[in-house]
Amino acid sequence: MAAVQKKHTHTAMATTITDSMLPHLRLMHLISPSLPVGAYSYSQGLEWAVECGWVTDRVSLAAWIRDIAVTSLANMEIPVLVRLYRACDESDSDSLAYWSDYLLASRETQELRQEEKNRARALTSLLPQIGIPVAVETRCLFESCQLTGFAHAAQHWNIPLREAAAGYVWGWCENITLAGVKIIPLGQTAGQQILAELTADIPAIVSHGLEVVDDAIGASCTAQAIASSRHETQYTRIYRS
Repeated sequence: MAAVQKKHTHTAMATTITDSMLPHLRLMHLISPSLPVGAYSYSQGLEWAVECGWVTDRVSLAAWIRDIAVTSLANMEIPVLVRLYRACDESDSDSLAYWSDYLLASRETQELRQEEKNRARALTSLLPQIGIPVAVETRCLFESCQLTGFAHAAQHWNIPLREAAAGYVWGWCENITLAGVKIIPLGQTAGQQILAELTADIPAIVSHGLEVVDDAIGASCTAQAIASSRHETQYTRIYRS
């Protein structure tokens, strides 16, 4: 009898651990560089920043990424993610449409807006194939703003909002760091050093982003906007933005 009870206890514990781990593992899936949404093909203006000498080494690359993270991600992407996540949870199509359009309109250059749309279409096509349904009536929103698809996937997979936000920031930092390592170029160790530094900033970025009120949402990264617009006519380039 005791052996049976012990077996049942172990089974229950294993089930509890599995249930608690699953959302975290799902988040790792969503932010994986292998996710076929084309994130690796964009530098968001960094390629021109390197070309003109604004970013030249590990220190300046880390500063470039950190400045955008504490400005744009903390005051724009994360606050909008909060509202998109809640709109998905509450099936609030009006709010979903408003904040999807708001983020797209806030992209400061043609390249950045096109990136948002391209990645959105790729993610929208992928979601049903990995078990996340996309309703016909909201598909157009998902195809215009990739953050909308991310929020929908996170909510559908029961990923806690704070963890989803942290994962989103981490994924963005990793993609831009890898782009910088290739463009400058730097060694892989330098890239890992940058990521180690930036990781320590993510909790504060997320905490700030979660607390931003509606009227305070917005950010302008002037240097990135200039770099992105100049990248549109850069003579030689390997990245799409």
